[in-house]
Amino acid sequence: MKRRVSMLFLCMLLIFAALTAASCGKVEEAIRCGVTQYAPMNYLDDDGNWIGFDTEFAQLVGEKLGRKVIFVEIQWSNKFLELESGTISAIWNGMTANANESDGTPRSELCIFSYSYMQNKQCVVIRSENLGSYQKPEDLVGKVIAVEEGSAGAAQTAAVVGDRSTIVNAATQTATFAEVMSGAAECAVIDVFLAERMAGAGDFAGLMIAPIELEYEVFAIGFKKTNTDLRDKVNQAIRELHAEGKLQPIADKYGINDFYIDFNFK
Repeated sequence: MKRRVSMLFLCMLLIFAALTAASCGKVEEAIRCGVTQYAPMNYLDDDGNWIGFDTEFAQLVGEKLGRKVIFVEIQWSNKFLELESGTISAIWNGMTANANESDGTPRSELCIFSYSYMQNKQCVVIRSENLGSYQKPEDLVGKVIAVEEGSAGAAQTAAVVGDRSTIVNAATQTATFAEVMSGAAECAVIDVFLAERMAGAGDFAGLMIAPIELEYEVFAIGFKKTNTDLRDKVNQAIRELHAEGKLQPIADKYGINDFYIDFNFK
């Protein structure tokens, strides 16, 4: 009887030890970042590895938090569905925080945001020979306009033209360039970061940015509204990385130093 009790006690000790070891060695859940290919924020290098400002930014935060960072390529128009379903834990892809969705819903009602970390604006990309027709926002009325579905550009376009123009919804911002080049669209409304790198170069040498001023925006990381814990931890990591001077060099590396915000944490 004593031997049976002793064996039972030994088994219980072994189970307890195993559980304790597992608990001590527990790895925090990975941060799954929802991204699209959007240079210079997130894009693939020649070896198929994710690079870009937001990519390295996320990796630095992951190191601070002791969490693995995984990049999940998503369809931008489904970003909030992916967030709600848990497929991703953050939208980390140069997302405009002070924007509405195409249906007019403020993004601030669909998720919670980190500190804003960058300024941005939308711009209008046109064929160079059509410059004379694009001087002010009202010139977009009546045009065939390519936008990335679900993007800040789509929302700004809707605010300017309402139902007075024809909208061509593209799967990505890059795809809007092809729409303009092919003649399927007369212009595109996209983020200036991407436009400055693509318009006038390579396959898009015939395109340029029109001198039309649209509203300024700020970028922030989006989290599920119930996930304040992750948002707060990421914000703390951002504060530390900024204090350590580790974010500005990345902005310089990807040529966005003029847009990177010098944080004022209040």
